Amino acid sequence: MLKNVKFGFIGSGAMATAMIEGLCKKDLITPANVIASDPYVGQLEKLSSRYNVLTTQDNREAVKERDIVILSIKPQNLDEVAETLQGRIPARSLVLSIIAGAPITNISRKLHHFRVARVMPNTPARVGKGMSVWTCTEDVNEQQRAYAKEVLAALGEEIYVDNEDYLDMATALSGTGPAYVFLFMEAMIDAGVHMGFSRRIAEQLVYQTIEGSVAFARDSKRHPAELRNMVTSPGGTTADAIYQLDKGGFRTVLSKAIWAAYKKSRALGGLETNNG
Repeated sequence: MLKNVKFGFIGSGAMATAMIEGLCKKDLITPANVIASDPYVGQLEKLSSRYNVLTTQDNREAVKERDIVILSIKPQNLDEVAETLQGRIPARSLVLSIIAGAPITNISRKLHHFRVARVMPNTPARVGKGMSVWTCTEDVNEQQRAYAKEVLAALGEEIYVDNEDYLDMATALSGTGPAYVFLFMEAMIDAGVHMGFSRRIAEQLVYQTIEGSVAFARDSKRHPAELRNMVTSPGGTTADAIYQLDKGGFRTVLSKAIWAAYKKSRALGGLETNNG
């Protein structure tokens, strides 16, 4: 479906690279139909040599005659980039934004463009295990929705929502989520080293335990509380460990962290002040 589609990437950082890599690995696109822009020559050279896509430092060049324009820039750069692209994007083109916290109405207004989809991806997209939550304006036609769905499916799993408010929620839960998991992994590995394991063995134990736990949870389709109880024997080691986690406010702190990320996402979009 995407072989004849022309892509333009505005910004070529980690997520844009992940998208290009995912689409190329699955042979869904034609590299000659892809052009990526970025201010850093080194990044463009890397993309060109690895994936054979076209590159440019001119954002306006990257949107010429494109079917899909992907905005993968930092939120603080949106105003500057949008000013250079106003009236430059073909009216028929789909704009796919992965800018954190930037509402569709802001993007449409700044670009003077109405066919806009907003996506909240996450970093596991780089290994084809991403979680993307997305929505779009009514101006996006069925063909373009199908394009968006296929692009995001190449990165892992995707969920379409009909209310943009869910995007800020997804930012806090799945978008920022890998950072929570990595911090948890780091703490477990350090604890293993503290007990006497080498760091290499501690890492192997933690990585496989987390990967296996996720696979088991998906396969069993049981509630996480039920799965936890399966591991927790009365008066056993797990019971003592869980007691310490609860005593330290583990659930409460994690919930507060996710809520803080949600509020920050809303603040970035100008929807409310980030005052907690």
